[in-house]
Amino acid sequence: MSLHGGIPAAIAADVRHAERLEWWTLGWMTSVVVVMGLVMGASQAMKAAVIEDVMSLIPAIVFLLAVRWERREPNRRFPFGYRRANSLAFLVAATALLSVGGFLAYESATTLLRQEHPSIGGITLFGHTVWLGWLMIAALAYSVVPPVILGHLKHPIAERIDDKVLHTDALMQKADWQTGLAGIAGILGIGLGWWWADATAALFIALSIVRDAVGALDKAVAELLDGTPRALDSNALSDDATRLTAALQARFGDVEVRLRETGRYIAAEVDCAPPATLPTAAELLGDAKAWRLASLSFRPQ
Repeated sequence: MSLHGGIPAAIAADVRHAERLEWWTLGWMTSVVVVMGLVMGASQAMKAAVIEDVMSLIPAIVFLLAVRWERREPNRRFPFGYRRANSLAFLVAATALLSVGGFLAYESATTLLRQEHPSIGGITLFGHTVWLGWLMIAALAYSVVPPVILGHLKHPIAERIDDKVLHTDALMQKADWQTGLAGIAGILGIGLGWWWADATAALFIALSIVRDAVGALDKAVAELLDGTPRALDSNALSDDATRLTAALQARFGDVEVRLRETGRYIAAEVDCAPPATLPTAAELLGDAKAWRLASLSFRPQ
């Protein structure tokens, strides 16, 4: 059994839905970046939020590119197709997430160590002077809404199609709205005279992002090194990998089973002679996840 190219029919609708969400992400988050940039001022939390929002576009972009490549058929230059495009995109998305967290942590920590006292001035609107902090808070409040909606919609789709890029993007959306809320707290802290509140809020966000990014990067490297398939939300072996190994050993005895992940798909190799009749993917993984088994090969001992 093998999968030569294209998106399996079982998940085609979900993949198209995910693509639409990513296009919405690019449009919505671009508007957030513009609004935030207009009122950014000297706030560390606002700068952190703007940079984080810009970087949050990367997972959406690489997801769209990976799905486009995944639909291509094998050719002479890529005889095994483009299934690994998703693995490469996952590495890029995880690296982007780690870069955001690392940069924000550095900027926030150095601000606290230097004991910089940020100030937020006023701006004249329609003949009245308005504290710029209120405009910042309004922009941050707007920046919270799209990520909450988009992340909530993406997460269940990522689980159904076993897409770590989409899952990492959902984590980035979580970081987006956390950045917005912490930024609001930082702006209010500056208004109350707490100079440390702004950078502390940004540092809290950064450490949360770094934690998620390290886990994602660990899984991305394992996938590119042909490691056993990992779960979406941890570095533990995935339930599909455990189920497939158990099913193959139940059918062929106490044999060595090796699994590796190629994008969203699993390739399996069993150390025994090939049977007269190959088991179907549905028999091994069930109807709902049969599409994940891209190939099953046997190596006689």
